[in-house]
Amino acid sequence: MNKKNKLCMDRKIISLLLVAEMFFILSCSRTKEFSDNEFPGMKRVEYVEDYSVFPNPERGFYTPVDYHSVTAPISESTMKSCRIQERTLLYIGYYLTEYMNSEISQDYIDLMQANFDVLRKNGMKCILRYAYKDGYAESDKPWDAEVDIVLSHVRQLKPLWQKNADVIFCLQSGFVGAWGEWYFTDHFVFNPSSEEDYKARKQLVEAQLDAMPENRQICLRTPEYKRMILGLAYSDTLTSESAFKGTPQARLAGHNDCFLAASDDWGTFPNKRDRTFWESETRYTIMGGETCNPCKFSECDNSIKDMELQHWTYLNHNYHQGVIGGWRKNKCFAEIERRLGYRLVLRQAYFSETCIAGNEFSIIIDLENKGFAAPSNPRLAEIILKGEDGKIYTRLLDINPQRWFPGQIFRIDEYVVLPENTGKYTVYLNLPDPEESLRENPEFSIRLANEACWEESTGFNKLYEVEVR
Repeated sequence: MNKKNKLCMDRKIISLLLVAEMFFILSCSRTKEFSDNEFPGMKRVEYVEDYSVFPNPERGFYTPVDYHSVTAPISESTMKSCRIQERTLLYIGYYLTEYMNSEISQDYIDLMQANFDVLRKNGMKCILRYAYKDGYAESDKPWDAEVDIVLSHVRQLKPLWQKNADVIFCLQSGFVGAWGEWYFTDHFVFNPSSEEDYKARKQLVEAQLDAMPENRQICLRTPEYKRMILGLAYSDTLTSESAFKGTPQARLAGHNDCFLAASDDWGTFPNKRDRTFWESETRYTIMGGETCNPCKFSECDNSIKDMELQHWTYLNHNYHQGVIGGWRKNKCFAEIERRLGYRLVLRQAYFSETCIAGNEFSIIIDLENKGFAAPSNPRLAEIILKGEDGKIYTRLLDINPQRWFPGQIFRIDEYVVLPENTGKYTVYLNLPDPEESLRENPEFSIRLANEACWEESTGFNKLYEVEVR
């Protein structure tokens, strides 16, 4: 080796050692403070990303539970098992087979209420669906109830849904056809194609939109159903301006129960325009469901690509095990588990260097969403100051986390007025559920994916410590 080549090699080795040393320093530190000229008079802090799997509300793999008659409510042990497995969602399916010609019994309604109570107590929410039959054989007919009966059941359930919307993540439209999947049906026109064919389904959706609070979404099985019910062209997709307005289009979301099953997901996407339409709509609405069967389309690369394009938030952990097993075998399950829904990561923040009691204290926070989707339902954002005496000062921010879309970095530029009392204070970012029944429960607050950040007892995310003088 000549001297020139040896010198180059030595420099490369030194560079690699320096990189390794820097990585070691960063991996052993929780945050790093240093001056930055971008914002004079402010201190910059960087944060270390946490790559572990942990539970967060309204996202992730779900556990399915079905009810065919009045029985015991969901057990506390089932709830605790879900939390241990880092899950915060249950799919609850109620079959109304016994009530195809009558009102739903009060005992069955009481069971539903008991399940909502158990959810609330254990920091969980549900994906809700109703159906009449769980099979499509001729012997299972009729597969659903008459239209008037279905609409009367929705009216009967309205008070229950309104009362418990805090723990309803979303309602899958259901009621129509076997399993409530809107396909094998006796009373809602099998394979509808015209406006007249969709009349009964439209009545059902309108009744559900009325029965559920305006801040909750109704999930439809295919993009075609949404377009036909609302009379939309392929180009009539939601925009940043029209999203989150409480309109039918803004509230009608999707679920795909044959995800990754074939090139068209077994009829979910009759053509590429339906896929493109769904990819656009789901930027602003909920998307979830379950897989059907292992095939080339369910391999890791395509699975992650489709979840990114369609903004997947939730997925059945129990079905299909061939698909789930393939993800585990090919080492992408952990990534999917982390990225379903939102995954918010602190990148850096800036804080006023001067902290005078009663004065304004500036805060700039950069957050990155590394998940597949934005937070789906309304969510609050607060800056919290907590003193050494435990007293808390809160500043509610005029920010909508539903607009923290995946693959982007978002900046929070705010200030708080410091307390009149001097001393040490801890600064937090809090992302609680807006429902009064859940707002103070830390299990319903969003945890950021950063080390040494989460305060489990409060649900606050620690940002910084200051000395107020």
